[in-house]
Amino acid sequence: MKTVGSRPLVGDDEREASRWVRDMFGRVAGRYDTVNRLTSFSLDVWWRRVTAQRLEPILRNPQARVLDLCCGTGDLGLALRRRGPAQVIGSDFCHPMLQHAAQKGLTPVFEADALNLPLAASSFDLVTVAFGFRNLANYESGLREVWRVLKPGGTLAILEFSTMPNPVLRAGYEFYFHRVLPVVAGWITGARDAYTYLPASVSKFPGAPELADRMRAAGFQEVTYERFACGALALHRGQKL
Repeated sequence: MKTVGSRPLVGDDEREASRWVRDMFGRVAGRYDTVNRLTSFSLDVWWRRVTAQRLEPILRNPQARVLDLCCGTGDLGLALRRRGPAQVIGSDFCHPMLQHAAQKGLTPVFEADALNLPLAASSFDLVTVAFGFRNLANYESGLREVWRVLKPGGTLAILEFSTMPNPVLRAGYEFYFHRVLPVVAGWITGARDAYTYLPASVSKFPGAPELADRMRAAGFQEVTYERFACGALALHRGQKL
């Protein structure tokens, strides 16, 4: 499989791609939650809640350490925290996003690039990523870095957009995603380019079976995925055994 990652700009420079995505999220951070609720009809809240529910056996362990990677404004991290006493730490490379996460009550948080985390190896029992993995400049590097910071026996959970298997449903969804969502979100945030990037990034992102294969190639075992919303997104899980 070819090594790929988010490429919002022309060319293959990972550093430039990462900088563009970080700056883009910084511009929309103040309205990010509002746009998510409106454009998903608040289903994004349910998807995160279900993800936390699936991970509850780990979260119930008071000794467990959890890293919510690409945590954004903290919605998944807070949902995880409500499911048990495990310590949940948030990380993101966009400072304005982290400020909103902290204001909402997700602490501690720290600013870092997901491809180069300032963390010791084998530090966490669970690493989660919700709607952020596709923004990484290099997917394989991201998986390798998660592998490094997970403890043996630890779990990676990725909640991410995917490709609908049904072509009829996919056509209707893509019309909404590519034509309607950028207009609505651009009007709310004043940053239409950010929400033109969103559907473009989803279109280029590996489908659920390919992402599962990439996780296996990175060394994860017992890899599974569960589709939501008729396949518009999927929750992937794998273990470092």
